[in-house]
Amino acid sequence: MTPLSRRGVLGAAAAFAGTGAAVSAGSPATASSRGGGHRPEAVVFRDVRPFGATKPVDLTVVDGRITDGKAPRGAKVIDGGGRVALPSLVDAHIHPDKTTWGGSWVTRKPASGIADYCAQDVELFKGQDRPVGERAYGLMAHAVTRGTRAMRAHVDVAPAYDLAGVEGVNTARERLRHALDVQIVAFPQHGVIRTPGTAELLEEAARSGAIDLIGGIDPISFDHAMDEQLDLVFGLADRHGVGVDIHLHDRDEKGTKVLRAIIDRTRALSLRGKVTVSHVFCLPNLSDTELGRMAADLGEQDISLTTVAPNESLVLPIAKLREHGVRVGLGSDGVRDAWSPFGNADMLHRAHILGWVTDVRLDDELTDCYNVGAHGGADVLGLDHADLKPGAPADFILVRGECLPQVLVDMPQRDMVVHGGRVVARNGELA
Repeated sequence: MTPLSRRGVLGAAAAFAGTGAAVSAGSPATASSRGGGHRPEAVVFRDVRPFGATKPVDLTVVDGRITDGKAPRGAKVIDGGGRVALPSLVDAHIHPDKTTWGGSWVTRKPASGIADYCAQDVELFKGQDRPVGERAYGLMAHAVTRGTRAMRAHVDVAPAYDLAGVEGVNTARERLRHALDVQIVAFPQHGVIRTPGTAELLEEAARSGAIDLIGGIDPISFDHAMDEQLDLVFGLADRHGVGVDIHLHDRDEKGTKVLRAIIDRTRALSLRGKVTVSHVFCLPNLSDTELGRMAADLGEQDISLTTVAPNESLVLPIAKLREHGVRVGLGSDGVRDAWSPFGNADMLHRAHILGWVTDVRLDDELTDCYNVGAHGGADVLGLDHADLKPGAPADFILVRGECLPQVLVDMPQRDMVVHGGRVVARNGELA
């Protein structure tokens, strides 16, 4: 599992606004050129405007990193045509194993509660004529063409599926390794305790090395066994050296009780920086005083959070959480699955939704929504910021537009998607 780092969300637009300066640093180029006769892989993206800068520049990449050093002789040149260059985005919470993306339309039935949705998940899974690996690949590849550089994939693990989801998403991950960084969570959607056999499958998944994190779900309201579930999940993480990412949907004191228990176990097992809680619908309902205390404890243990910005009342209070050093990422959640016909795995669209539901208007507010989708997710996954700064990974998109706030609102086609300095998609299609 990639080590998780603690970094704030950075607003990089101001560094380039109205400037024509060449972008980035010489250190990666120098390091990659030392010894062994290594010939650096170099690409120059000509005539691009980082963050909508007034004057176009040449963006030089050496061995997958931005540099302001001179491009080595023979560097490949790609014309950016005056397009805006923006950091690629990170999907911090998505369920690619459940998707019907690319297949026939599915007519969904009424459901009430998680148990009903789980039953419909199984029915849909059994009715698919395409294996998980094929469906997940289609969705994950689509995400790449929309500018996603990395994702954390929650994959159902339950006796109804065995480890088919983990195996399928791993297959898709391997096919897209050149274009997408993927972390996999073994997610017990059907419950850890209430569904016999799930604990053993989680153990097998962790022992196999096929996953990066162990998941959990509503230990009180769904599993009805908070201590038993959390002890099992945290015990597996501790034994196998993987992270934890737990779904927490409760909006009341049950949610805050679970959150306190997660903080306590993170501290007791010295898992600081390796734990994430997803959704966390209880936090928006806290008073400012209660939220401040909870955020301080989350920050002290470096427990990260993710939101999918479902609506105004359930989106996390990101600004307040940041004040206490809490890392917050943005995700797609389910995409065209048994739970919902909606979703598109387009993180620019999800950042747009974040701005919409929080009713932002100002340019810096719109920019901050983009940064949650780009750098917030990177923080949760422990990745370097792709902020077009010296030494940053060369993961960026090129779009036609005026400036970052306008791009967030209008969501233009991603004309070019670059991952590690290589063009991986053009005009909405894999390259």
